[in-house]
Amino acid sequence: MKFLLAPDKFKGSLSANEAAKALERAVLRVFPDAEILPLPVGDGGEGTLEALVYATEGEIGEKEVTGPLGNRVIARYGILGDRETAVVEAAEANGLHLISPQERDPSKATTYGVGELIRTVLGLGVRKLIISIGGSATNDGGVGMLQALGAGILDEQGKQVGFGGRELGRIVRIHLDGLDRRLKETEIYVACDVSNPLIGPLGATLVFGPQKGATPEMLEMMEKNMRHYAHIVERDTGIPIHSVPGGGAAGGLGAALLLCGGKLGSGIDLVLDILSFEEKLEGADWVLTGEGRIDHQTPYGKVIAGIVRRAKKKNVPVIAFAGSICPGYESLYEQGLTSVHGITISPSDLDEALQNGAKNLEKTAENVLRIIKRASGVEEEHVESKNRRTDE
Repeated sequence: MKFLLAPDKFKGSLSANEAAKALERAVLRVFPDAEILPLPVGDGGEGTLEALVYATEGEIGEKEVTGPLGNRVIARYGILGDRETAVVEAAEANGLHLISPQERDPSKATTYGVGELIRTVLGLGVRKLIISIGGSATNDGGVGMLQALGAGILDEQGKQVGFGGRELGRIVRIHLDGLDRRLKETEIYVACDVSNPLIGPLGATLVFGPQKGATPEMLEMMEKNMRHYAHIVERDTGIPIHSVPGGGAAGGLGAALLLCGGKLGSGIDLVLDILSFEEKLEGADWVLTGEGRIDHQTPYGKVIAGIVRRAKKKNVPVIAFAGSICPGYESLYEQGLTSVHGITISPSDLDEALQNGAKNLEKTAENVLRIIKRASGVEEEHVESKNRRTDE
């Protein structure tokens, strides 16, 4: 049998690569002669950098940049195996994981370090740039990134506005004349893990602000500021960013990357294209995938939905595993998913579950694979019995 192992990260527990290794151990225990193709993936959120670099035999570099609260952090970037394509994972510079829960404040957090990372890889002479933008702590509309790349985001004194979503209301003029010229010479693909617009009830602030630490009062202020920012952008650049799908990703970073010539798209589709996923599906009997949480968002552009959609075209069944399962994922069955399995084997607190992620994933996958093996054996016995009756 041939198994394609295509998990995402199990956030806080396993990288996508570690999850693939756990699944591989499970497969070999049940099907020791199986053909196994590990293919860790990402959907534009954290882990996309590692997945692409691993799959293309590329390299990872590091750069000290401005962190989300103005502190200095070490951020990674990737150069893919073709040596012409770079990957910037925005969360390396503005990720929620870089800030303790007590410090989270999207009204102050900045994307400036993301712009610094982009400048770094442009200096390496790449021709293509993939920017994955999920997992952010920011809600500044990408203003910090634009400033780091040379844009003027100016207040009434003609000075650059400060960091964070609270500063967007002070913008009176925007000019892009100073943007790094190398951006125009580079194909920029923006991998979004959500399709939310910049503003409105489904926009960056109101949907994602609370998980980044925003209070109700902060949400009202930042939404007002974001609307003001979008108006100034359209007035001064002629580019409407209010309702572009994906523009609200990463607190509006998606919208700002439009001003840099970026093309916004589904992160999982971009990743699967780069990894030649459909080509590697050829001859596969099963796809095993998974991520930390499967819920109502999963059917809409997340890793598992993208994999199921493509596997269905090839008539390859897909089994998904998750650290936690919440209602709302059920439409995945209509899309072609075979089954979903939670990996928590016994009652445990969150810390314990995260610590035992690899062991739990491996054991759960083994249990499911034993069912597959038994079912396959029963089917073979049934065919042999039928053949014997026919001969008689």
